[in-house]
Amino acid sequence: MAAQPGFDRRALLRGGVAATAAGAIGLGTAGTAHAAHAAPAAGTAHTRASRARAAEPRIYTTEEWGARPASEEIVIEDHVPTFIVVHHTADPGNSEDYSLEHAKQICRDIQNHHMDDNGWSDTGQQFTNSRGGFRLEGRHQSLAVVRGGTQHVQGANVGGHNSEVIGIENEGLYTDVDVPAALWDSLVQLVAWIAYQYGTDLKNIQGHRDFNSTECPGNVLYGRLQELRDAVGGVLGVSSPSADDVLAWPLLKPGAAGAHVRAAQHLLRGKGYRVPVDGVFGTDTKRAVAELADRHGVERHTCSAALHRTNDETGYLGSDIWPLITPSSRTDGGEDTGEAVSTLLRKSRRRTKLPTDGKLTQTDWKRLLS
Repeated sequence: MAAQPGFDRRALLRGGVAATAAGAIGLGTAGTAHAAHAAPAAGTAHTRASRARAAEPRIYTTEEWGARPASEEIVIEDHVPTFIVVHHTADPGNSEDYSLEHAKQICRDIQNHHMDDNGWSDTGQQFTNSRGGFRLEGRHQSLAVVRGGTQHVQGANVGGHNSEVIGIENEGLYTDVDVPAALWDSLVQLVAWIAYQYGTDLKNIQGHRDFNSTECPGNVLYGRLQELRDAVGGVLGVSSPSADDVLAWPLLKPGAAGAHVRAAQHLLRGKGYRVPVDGVFGTDTKRAVAELADRHGVERHTCSAALHRTNDETGYLGSDIWPLITPSSRTDGGEDTGEAVSTLLRKSRRRTKLPTDGKLTQTDWKRLLS
């Protein structure tokens, strides 16, 4: 959340009972608050007409869970969001209290953390989804604005993209364990309704790590995003994109090993960083990634809960780092770029055809890395 409407800054998560996994968070495009009533956008109306109606699920409002007033005016973007982004709160406890009162307390804890510890004006995410399957409004006015279907409450849950995304925090930590059935079912219903209201392209149902170098929403929940797209497509009566149609940058962490790490090391060397090319994400590689991030103003992310800071994501190489090291030509970066491409071609599960002129787009690199 911005301290002031339209003020663009990022903040590191720190302190608090129920931290969200937003990590280092950037605010969206500057702007002033707008009234949440406008004529339906033509594109959205057309998309709605081609889809089965997704009923609005029960969503508890900020008033119902006892939210504090926002400290600044809520910023409402005069357009629909492009992406629906899935998060996890990264609370390692994974509570077995599935009650509505627990869900409301989660929202109060998150808001207190965001406002008191991060200095934001309100909760960062637009919606929260509990392990018991209760859906709650996060940032004030989010529910009413989605109902309108033409505008977007600017949140603070994805670094550098908050004017484009609507974020859903899912209670829990899903790096190694699966989500409860109640949470999954409520997530499908919530995403389907938002996608219907906004005419969202189903390939744009994504995870936090598709934008920033973070584990969020955890390997398990992230691994189910295609299943989520399929389920939402089933609700809306439309075909969902195939997994091959949704290309993503891989997330590399210290301790990782393999062809992707080796390619990344070649690419870092092409940018002037002295790292070994051994296929192991060790201390030197981590340091180089962290330095690169600092040089380009990319904030560091953490998905660990505030009271259990066991997972430092400094030096993670993900969606906001790959574009900084992948050149637009096989000749950029000298021999190291060519070695990176060769390494990936040998290990790619796809039969990737690259342009014959030597140029490489971001899509080409994603295909190579998939």
